[in-house]
Amino acid sequence: MDDHTPGYAPAQTPSKGDVSKQTIDTQTKNDTQPPAQKIKAVDKAGESIGKGIDKFSRSASLKIGKWIEVEVFAGITWLKLLLCLFLTFLVVMVERLIRWLINSAIRKMPAQEEAVSWRQHFLEALTRPLSLFIWSYGIYSALSPLYIHFLAPDGSNLVHTVAQKAADIGGTIALFWLILLLVGILDVYLKKWAAGTESTIDDMLAPIVGKTLRLFVIVIGGIIIVQNLTGLKIGPLLASLGIGGLAVALAAKDSIANFFGTLTILFDKPFQVGQRITIDKYDGIVENVGFRSTQIRTLTGHLVTIPNEKLVNSSVENIGERPYIRWLTDIGITYDTPPDKVEKAVHMIREILENHEGMKEDFPPRVFFNGFNDWSLNITVIAWYHPPNYWDFQEWLQKNCLEIMRRFEAEDIDFAFPSRTIYMANDDKRQLKLKMLKAQEF
Repeated sequence: MDDHTPGYAPAQTPSKGDVSKQTIDTQTKNDTQPPAQKIKAVDKAGESIGKGIDKFSRSASLKIGKWIEVEVFAGITWLKLLLCLFLTFLVVMVERLIRWLINSAIRKMPAQEEAVSWRQHFLEALTRPLSLFIWSYGIYSALSPLYIHFLAPDGSNLVHTVAQKAADIGGTIALFWLILLLVGILDVYLKKWAAGTESTIDDMLAPIVGKTLRLFVIVIGGIIIVQNLTGLKIGPLLASLGIGGLAVALAAKDSIANFFGTLTILFDKPFQVGQRITIDKYDGIVENVGFRSTQIRTLTGHLVTIPNEKLVNSSVENIGERPYIRWLTDIGITYDTPPDKVEKAVHMIREILENHEGMKEDFPPRVFFNGFNDWSLNITVIAWYHPPNYWDFQEWLQKNCLEIMRRFEAEDIDFAFPSRTIYMANDDKRQLKLKMLKAQEF
């Protein structure tokens, strides 16, 4: 019978694509299907688009030509392949358009030499990760009508699984890439803030915070990517490594202690880089504070490295934080100095130090005759020099010592030095007394 005979309805044999579509429909409704194989919303949309393309191709083939329904490979017709390529082209165009809009917005922003624009930095950081995100999920969605044609008889679909995981990995990388770039923006602000503070420790704290945040983001991103690739549950794996982690922690306890010592130094700020400190037997300038240790340049020029754990558990004297330099000395004059001259010596020293160049009203100099030493009469001198510039203090000290020597010499007051006086018996002050004993009788 001819196909054109009226009333004849030829039996339609389902095509290879229709059989595959019916199979995937049945499997999406199957509750026993593994979670990894369940179809996402974008896959269902692609499946619906594929069905629509097949219906359209059957009706359009009568008007345009049979070539539309010709299979290229794996049951994919020319019409479906061309439409997927067109959707891919649209994804590329959308990505280029969004990128152009972002770059145009950046170029229109006014230049700010000193201030840092959050908006500008955010848009610059968003550009490339957003492009990767659009490429990953856009191309995956554009090709979604084709995945149904690679369905295996056992219900698995290797092409769909690979494409899905590639899109998820690309999206995850784009997300954590954006977070890393935002951490970089935060790092710029932290460094600017540290440069505006007087603390030199803040200058080192800012990059340490930035590096720590970057490391944390990379580790979390790596864990999520590995989990997406392998489907491995990270939580039970980390729990199973508890004993091994404990052993590693015990082996690295010194490094961990030094790290927490570093945090203590950074947040407690017992000293600044460039300040002079003394710890144990070391006296020098702090040159660097690292993750594990602190480096001190001693006054002899040697570089000493001290573990931070030891440093925070030791007494540290911060010489660089002193508000003044105190001069404390004892001036000894000879015992044969009359009391009037002793009093005059005290008065002369007070005159020399009165309203000196490094004095503050709250810290006037103190001079007293306050003791009898073994070989001298003691005069104690206490003076405070502001600001605590060591070499200016030394110049001031030299000037005052020379002035004291000149004034004492003019008044014939002698400085005492270690000496010992021997007194002979039967002198003017110590007459020798003799006592005669009676003769004893025998």
